Amino acid sequence: MLEGGPPVPPARPPRAWVVDTGPEPVGNVLWSPDGEWLAVMVSPGGGEHTQVWAVRPDGTDRRLLAGPTDVPARGSAVFVRWTGQGSTLLVAELAPSGSTEAVLIDAGLGHRDTIAVGPLMWPSAVSRDHTRVLLRHGPRGKREMSVADLPFGEERPLLPPTTDLGALSPDGEVAYIRSNAGRDRSALIAMPVGGVPQVVAERPDAELDRFAVSLDGTVALLVWNVAGRSELEVADLVEGVLRPLPPPPADVISSVRLSLDGTTAVMAGEAPDTPSYVMLCDLATGDYRRVAGDDPLPDRIDAELIRFPARDGLELTGWLYRAGPSRTPCVIYLHGGPESQERPTYNPLFQRLLAAGISVLAPNVRGSSGFGRAFLDADNHALRFHAIDDVADCVEEVVRLGVADPGKVACMGRSYGGYLTLAALVTYPELFRAGVDVCGMADFATFYALTEPWIAAAAVSEYGDPVADRDLLRALSPIHSFDRLTAPLLVVHGAQDTNVPVHEAEQVVSAATARGIPCRYLLFDDEGHETVRTANKIIFVETVVDWLGRWFEE
Repeated sequence: MLEGGPPVPPARPPRAWVVDTGPEPVGNVLWSPDGEWLAVMVSPGGGEHTQVWAVRPDGTDRRLLAGPTDVPARGSAVFVRWTGQGSTLLVAELAPSGSTEAVLIDAGLGHRDTIAVGPLMWPSAVSRDHTRVLLRHGPRGKREMSVADLPFGEERPLLPPTTDLGALSPDGEVAYIRSNAGRDRSALIAMPVGGVPQVVAERPDAELDRFAVSLDGTVALLVWNVAGRSELEVADLVEGVLRPLPPPPADVISSVRLSLDGTTAVMAGEAPDTPSYVMLCDLATGDYRRVAGDDPLPDRIDAELIRFPARDGLELTGWLYRAGPSRTPCVIYLHGGPESQERPTYNPLFQRLLAAGISVLAPNVRGSSGFGRAFLDADNHALRFHAIDDVADCVEEVVRLGVADPGKVACMGRSYGGYLTLAALVTYPELFRAGVDVCGMADFATFYALTEPWIAAAAVSEYGDPVADRDLLRALSPIHSFDRLTAPLLVVHGAQDTNVPVHEAEQVVSAATARGIPCRYLLFDDEGHETVRTANKIIFVETVVDWLGRWFEE
């Protein structure tokens, strides 16, 4: 079920209503510019093979637009954006082979028009008149943008790596691209087709997190990531003028859209003590108004940004959540990605840990995004051993700060963070009282063999080639060092996970059990790489808190 909607005239109360989107978990939703449709992305069976549906705002006329028609099928579909022409939606369909098909789909008529096909390709935008498409090519860390005329025009490259987010002017003559090409931090670049790139906005102290361009192409709203928190800026794309907005009421802005006339922004924001909510911002006055979402928690949760050096001198950061003024047990929580970033967002697990008297340090070890390209690439291939060292340096820091005593620190992470947890547990077994591995990789050989082909292809630049770098990947795989594991281990996974297949969890449980290590396995049959169902989220949080509390008490 989907709650809420855009502001509506007083003549059509109520302002918020419930829309029946079907029984499957909803991952994303987007309102069409003409107000006639909602595009909804759902996960059949809780897995990774998503479908795109369209439904009327009143919940009627729900129809499947793209994606596998049965749960066991491979392949997936994701909507990109409405094009601004009628009820046409730009959709990316991922085939089992790893090839992507860019399709324009009319939500009302069901008409489909394939406009591009290719491996490791992603359609970023289509001009409003449907004469030009902006395409992203390449694996993580090496993505490039190109443009092609429709129909059947030759592609023309626009910017070298790394460029990963783009939009087109209404006539398709200018591409607006988030890029760190030729610089360390991502900026907004205006790239006239066949012309010379121009910097619209950049900052030496921040990365461009996301942006939105009005449908008339005159205004852009920029969301800057400043050490994890969000700052906003308005760009007049006609006059070339930048204007900062007042600080948003939320620590992190996670989504942004502009009204048709470019005068109002609708945004989602959150903070450690505030669930994600929807707000409007008048771009002329900078006034913010909450329109949907839950209220903040009654008890404030403080996220303290700390900075400390790794053993080789590289500065690391992290968000520290203290459970009390004196020393308490502490969890080092490692985010996924690794091209992701720990930010001061709403996390029910952290809240329960704090309530149980367990502090949390959520660091951004090398390889995290948000701190520039050099930091992002600082863990590639053999440099990953230094990222494992970073986890040990996080333990040293919480002990130095008086947050925790030695022997009262656990390690936990999900996806890549699960891998890093396992790697830290076997590299520095003396530092950790317990561990929690959530859908992490244990053996790069089996990960490459069993994951989705497009994920395997995209991972080579990050981890290494499964053939050419076989020895390195074996040395980096924690499963081959499990004789060093001493920490009791909770393993959590989704049976429908095709990103990090469940075999990774199974071999961890088997290896730990064979060595007499206390081990518990929490398997969700109806989840994929993400835990999306509310009942499962509750079970997950309570299981983690109980597991860690058990070993901290001994």
